[in-house]
Amino acid sequence: MTFPVVGMVGGGQLARMTHEAGIPLGIRFRLLSDTPQDSAAQVVQDVVVGDYRDLDTLRGFARGCDVITFDHEHVPTEHLRALEAEGVAVRPGPDALVHAQDKGVMRARLTELGVPCPRHRIVADPADVERFAAEVGGFPVVLKTVRGGYDGKGVWVVDSAAEAAATTAPFLAGVAVLAEEKVAFTRELAANVVRSPHGQAVAYPVVESVQVDGVCDTVIAPAPGLADELGLAAQQLALRVAKELGVVGHLAVELFETVDGRVLVNELAMRPHNSGHWTQDGAVTSQFANHVRAVLDLPLGDPRPRAPWTVMANVLGGDFPDMYPAYLHCMAHDPRLKIHMYGKDVKPGRKVGHVNTYGDDLADVRERARHAADYLRGVITE
Repeated sequence: MTFPVVGMVGGGQLARMTHEAGIPLGIRFRLLSDTPQDSAAQVVQDVVVGDYRDLDTLRGFARGCDVITFDHEHVPTEHLRALEAEGVAVRPGPDALVHAQDKGVMRARLTELGVPCPRHRIVADPADVERFAAEVGGFPVVLKTVRGGYDGKGVWVVDSAAEAAATTAPFLAGVAVLAEEKVAFTRELAANVVRSPHGQAVAYPVVESVQVDGVCDTVIAPAPGLADELGLAAQQLALRVAKELGVVGHLAVELFETVDGRVLVNELAMRPHNSGHWTQDGAVTSQFANHVRAVLDLPLGDPRPRAPWTVMANVLGGDFPDMYPAYLHCMAHDPRLKIHMYGKDVKPGRKVGHVNTYGDDLADVRERARHAADYLRGVITE
């Protein structure tokens, strides 16, 4: 019996965990990785080390795969169009993925579809930023590079015309910059959905995502206190976006819950996403398993939660590079704790793993996740 080969472009932790989800199904993975030391390259058997920005490298890699998917959005769009023209199955395809690659394209298309977004436009220079601020009621405003940027990188909040003038690096580099109104929101949410080529789609419960210094710190599933009608509206919005953009695979729609009770789309990601890591232990079928199923056009799995509450806490690098000794305490303290480490060198502020906890009492589940994440990074020692 011949099992398909899934080609994953990018060797980070998302590729590592997607590969793990394919193992029980007998799915083989081929990895295009920057280095042999990357997170996924440590565990995938078939690794090609090369530059994803080089079309010939991508062509050679694709020849050994039945389908191509991604651990990040940075592969040049024109290269993906070339692969598709040559008969390579690319999922999600470039016509969809460009909306996660280019924030300007994403905002324009979502606005055309009537999807609620912050007020925005592309700005040419700091003086144009000042004009935009006047259009939306004044500073502060948010500036984003339209391509690249993640975990708070490539994003600036400017409080005045002087600060806008000081933020000149992207303008001088000729990088397109998107200006957005700074939304008054009560919290950040995420709606995660998965869609297959033949149009089957599933939606996970909407989660609350807690950010610290622009980096996801904690995810609570489901979002506590979210009105049923607003949660349903967020799921329906994400499913509609997936359908309208032609997404195949996992789509994360990052949302603002506004102070006046609406949801606005912040960002899109067309791959497994940090806000869905809780599904590894908290859902019947994880985001990673459903992404594998979707790109292979297999029937999708049940997205329902296994417990009333699941909390994911990211483990960031701190001052203690050797985290393994902390396992003894963490596992003894909480036998139900699930630890997921990425095989990365520990550096301050770097995502090196995450923990999942679950149960019936939200306060208890949150405390257990926070305790484990903090103990692993050395913030607490007892």
